[in-house]
Amino acid sequence: MAAAADRGSFTAELAAGLPALVLLLFAGLTAVNAVTTKAGCLDAAREAALAASRGESGSTAGARYAPPGADVSVTVRGERVVATVRVPVRALGARLPRITVSATAVAAVEPGTPGPQP
Repeated sequence: MAAAADRGSFTAELAAGLPALVLLLFAGLTAVNAVTTKAGCLDAAREAALAASRGESGSTAGARYAPPGADVSVTVRGERVVATVRVPVRALGARLPRITVSATAVAAVEPGTPGPQP
């Protein structure tokens, strides 16, 4: 008689636990997307800083490597070039807020260059 009382308990547990599993899956996929985007921002910032330190246009070089929708900014501070790349990452879910991922790279101005260009 005890087996008959347990009938359907798996269905009830699954119905209670499935939304939590789906939420964890979305959070994990969003985290993986954010980490991948962060790596792309770091590559773009490094390329932008190196290009600007050689006297080339850092914004153009950074935009080539940046993820879609990224904002590349290059500033010159004395003998250093600082490049920052920011991009919003959409969380998996239409109503969730966006996460902004950014990366910064610094490079020394190379001697003999005409001057860094942002």
